[in-house]
Amino acid sequence: MAAPIGNEFWKRRTKHGRDKLFTKPELLWEAAQEYFQWCFDNPLIEIDFVGKDATQVQKPKIRAFTWSGLELYLDIDSLREYKSNPDYKEFSQIITRIEKIMYTQKFEGAAAGLLNPNIIARDLRLNDGDPVPTNLTVTISGPTPPSE
Repeated sequence: MAAPIGNEFWKRRTKHGRDKLFTKPELLWEAAQEYFQWCFDNPLIEIDFVGKDATQVQKPKIRAFTWSGLELYLDIDSLREYKSNPDYKEFSQIITRIEKIMYTQKFEGAAAGLLNPNIIARDLRLNDGDPVPTNLTVTISGPTPPSE
Protein backbone atom coordinates (compact mmCIF):
# COMPACT_ATOMS: atom_id res chain seq x y z
CA MET A 1 0.00 0.00 0.00
CA ALA A 2 1.42 3.36 -0.99
CA ALA A 3 1.72 6.30 1.38
CA PRO A 4 -1.28 8.63 1.27
CA ILE A 5 -0.99 11.68 -0.98
CA GLY A 6 0.23 14.77 0.86
CA ASN A 7 1.76 12.81 3.75
CA GLU A 8 4.53 14.39 5.75
CA PHE A 9 5.99 11.28 7.38
CA TRP A 10 9.48 12.43 6.42
CA LYS A 11 9.20 15.26 8.97
CA ARG A 12 9.04 12.68 11.77
CA ARG A 13 12.48 11.28 11.02
CA THR A 14 14.96 11.67 13.84
CA LYS A 15 17.94 11.84 11.47
CA HIS A 16 18.68 12.18 7.78
CA GLY A 17 20.97 9.76 5.96
CA ARG A 18 23.02 7.00 7.46
CA ASP A 19 25.62 7.34 10.19
CA LYS A 20 29.23 8.02 9.28
CA LEU A 21 31.36 4.90 9.40
CA PHE A 22 34.23 6.88 10.93
CA THR A 23 33.41 9.82 13.16
CA LYS A 24 37.03 10.78 13.81
CA PRO A 25 40.21 10.51 11.70
CA GLU A 26 41.89 8.55 14.51
CA LEU A 27 39.32 5.76 14.10
CA LEU A 28 40.11 5.52 10.38
CA TRP A 29 43.84 5.41 11.16
CA GLU A 30 43.33 2.58 13.69
CA ALA A 31 41.24 0.65 11.17
CA ALA A 32 43.89 1.10 8.46
CA GLN A 33 46.57 -0.16 10.87
CA GLU A 34 44.41 -3.23 11.55
CA TYR A 35 44.24 -3.85 7.79
CA PHE A 36 48.02 -3.51 7.43
CA GLN A 37 48.53 -5.98 10.29
CA TRP A 38 45.98 -8.34 8.73
CA CYS A 39 48.01 -8.28 5.49
CA PHE A 40 51.17 -9.24 7.42
CA ASP A 41 49.36 -11.96 9.38
CA ASN A 42 47.71 -13.45 6.27
CA PRO A 43 50.35 -13.74 3.55
CA LEU A 44 49.52 -15.26 0.19
CA ILE A 45 50.63 -18.90 -0.01
CA GLU A 46 52.44 -20.25 -3.06
CA ILE A 47 52.36 -24.01 -3.48
CA ASP A 48 55.59 -25.31 -5.00
CA PHE A 49 57.11 -28.72 -5.62
CA VAL A 50 60.82 -29.16 -4.94
CA GLY A 51 63.42 -31.87 -5.21
CA LYS A 52 63.56 -35.03 -7.24
CA ASP A 53 60.56 -36.42 -5.34
CA ALA A 54 58.56 -33.23 -5.96
CA THR A 55 57.87 -32.60 -2.31
CA GLN A 56 55.09 -30.07 -1.88
CA VAL A 57 56.07 -26.94 0.05
CA GLN A 58 54.13 -23.83 0.94
CA LYS A 59 55.93 -20.53 0.55
CA PRO A 60 54.41 -17.45 2.20
CA LYS A 61 54.38 -14.43 -0.12
CA ILE A 62 53.93 -10.78 0.78
CA ARG A 63 50.41 -9.44 0.41
CA ALA A 64 50.46 -5.97 -1.17
CA PHE A 65 48.43 -3.22 0.49
CA THR A 66 45.68 -2.14 -1.91
CA TRP A 67 42.86 0.40 -1.82
CA SER A 68 40.29 -2.19 -2.82
CA GLY A 69 41.61 -4.54 -0.12
CA LEU A 70 41.35 -1.81 2.51
CA GLU A 71 37.84 -0.85 1.38
CA LEU A 72 36.72 -4.48 1.50
CA TYR A 73 38.31 -4.90 4.92
CA LEU A 74 36.53 -1.78 6.20
CA ASP A 75 33.29 -2.63 4.36
CA ILE A 76 33.17 0.81 2.73
CA ASP A 77 32.40 1.68 -0.89
CA SER A 78 34.95 4.40 -1.59
CA LEU A 79 37.44 5.59 0.97
CA ARG A 80 39.01 8.11 -1.41
CA GLU A 81 35.73 10.02 -1.44
CA TYR A 82 36.50 10.91 2.17
CA LYS A 83 39.49 12.89 0.90
CA SER A 84 37.49 15.01 -1.53
CA ASN A 85 34.25 15.31 0.47
CA PRO A 86 34.06 18.62 2.39
CA ASP A 87 32.20 16.84 5.21
CA TYR A 88 35.34 14.77 5.81
CA LYS A 89 37.96 17.51 5.45
CA GLU A 90 39.75 16.45 8.64
CA PHE A 91 40.30 12.96 7.16
CA SER A 92 42.51 14.12 4.27
CA GLN A 93 45.75 13.95 6.30
CA ILE A 94 45.09 10.36 7.39
CA ILE A 95 44.13 9.29 3.87
CA THR A 96 47.30 10.90 2.49
CA ARG A 97 49.36 8.97 5.08
CA ILE A 98 47.59 5.73 4.10
CA GLU A 99 48.31 6.44 0.41
CA LYS A 100 52.01 6.99 1.16
CA ILE A 101 52.26 3.78 3.21
CA MET A 102 50.61 1.76 0.44
CA TYR A 103 52.82 3.33 -2.24
CA THR A 104 56.01 2.73 -0.24
CA GLN A 105 55.14 -0.87 0.64
CA LYS A 106 54.41 -1.71 -3.01
CA PHE A 107 57.45 0.13 -4.38
CA GLU A 108 59.89 -1.39 -1.88
CA GLY A 109 58.32 -4.85 -2.27
CA ALA A 110 58.74 -4.67 -6.05
CA ALA A 111 62.27 -3.26 -5.78
CA ALA A 112 63.26 -6.17 -3.52
CA GLY A 113 61.67 -8.71 -5.88
CA LEU A 114 58.97 -9.68 -3.38
CA LEU A 115 56.16 -8.36 -5.59
CA ASN A 116 55.84 -8.50 -9.37
CA PRO A 117 57.60 -5.32 -10.59
CA ASN A 118 55.51 -5.07 -13.78
CA ILE A 119 52.19 -5.21 -11.97
CA ILE A 120 53.31 -2.82 -9.25
CA ALA A 121 54.77 -0.35 -11.78
CA ARG A 122 51.41 -0.23 -13.56
CA ASP A 123 49.53 0.12 -10.27
CA LEU A 124 51.81 2.94 -9.12
CA ARG A 125 51.64 4.52 -12.59
CA LEU A 126 55.39 4.33 -13.09
CA ASN A 127 56.36 4.35 -16.75
CA ASP A 128 59.80 3.71 -18.21
CA GLY A 129 58.41 4.60 -21.62
CA ASP A 130 58.26 8.33 -20.85
CA PRO A 131 60.35 10.18 -23.40
CA VAL A 132 63.72 11.42 -22.23
CA PRO A 133 64.34 15.08 -23.10
CA THR A 134 66.95 15.34 -25.84
CA ASN A 135 67.62 19.07 -25.96
CA LEU A 136 68.75 20.03 -22.48
CA THR A 137 70.42 23.33 -21.73
CA VAL A 138 72.70 23.31 -18.71
CA THR A 139 73.93 26.53 -17.16
CA ILE A 140 76.78 26.29 -14.69
CA SER A 141 77.42 29.24 -12.49
CA GLY A 142 80.00 29.89 -9.84
CA PRO A 143 83.69 30.68 -9.69
CA THR A 144 85.82 29.74 -12.66
CA PRO A 145 88.41 27.08 -11.84
CA PRO A 146 92.00 28.32 -12.01
CA SER A 147 93.83 27.54 -15.26
CA GLU A 148 97.18 25.81 -15.15
